[in-house]
Amino acid sequence: MYSLFENKVALVTGGTRGIGKSIALYLHDHGAKVFITGRDEFPSSELKILNYLKVDFFDRQKTSSFIKKVTTIPNLSILINCAGINIVNSLEKVSLKDFDQIHEVNTRTPYILMQAAAQNMINGKRSGKILNIASIWASHTKGGRSAYCSSKSAILGMTRAASIDFAAKGILVNALSPGFICTDLTERTLGVEGIKEMESLVPLKRLGKPEEIAEAAAFLVGPHNTYITGQNIIVDGGFTIV
Repeated sequence: MYSLFENKVALVTGGTRGIGKSIALYLHDHGAKVFITGRDEFPSSELKILNYLKVDFFDRQKTSSFIKKVTTIPNLSILINCAGINIVNSLEKVSLKDFDQIHEVNTRTPYILMQAAAQNMINGKRSGKILNIASIWASHTKGGRSAYCSSKSAILGMTRAASIDFAAKGILVNALSPGFICTDLTERTLGVEGIKEMESLVPLKRLGKPEEIAEAAAFLVGPHNTYITGQNIIVDGGFTIV
């Protein structure tokens, strides 16, 4: 039986939990060989079916070593930049250390990973797909999100520019911006009442599921997308249009 991602090799950063995990498992279940990254020594047993690469994107030396691996992953044709962090604080209270850490993981790392993955694809004379996971906070904002918003806004600019640079090489580059998604972290952080409050703000009156983001991501990096590049697809239940 034909598999949507048969013979495809994908790298999903931040693939051990939440949205990244759902995307990685979706690609695997549909035929791809999937590499994921995380900071833990070993992934959960559920993720043993994937190829795990331990890396700490806070450490530039370790990131540099990881980048060299990316350039040599055989037949790499899909990169999904999903690893990210958020530190919530009012702008006047954000330390330069926190600002630098957010941009190290959310902005600098995806940038150099795009370089490495694209070079791998170009060297192998393969077309490919790059997807950067942004956020609704790239175009909207909320109190305490100045550092995070700036990092995700940068992702959108990088995506647009990269799509032009790589177009002639047959590499499509897009961004996907999730809204309020019900991950384990969301449930732990907000609790029942906090989730109810968030649901009331969404026109569809519920939070999104990680699997719904995975479906959208799979389309953008899959064989059915042949002409969408340089775009930001928002998946938020209508939150940003009201």
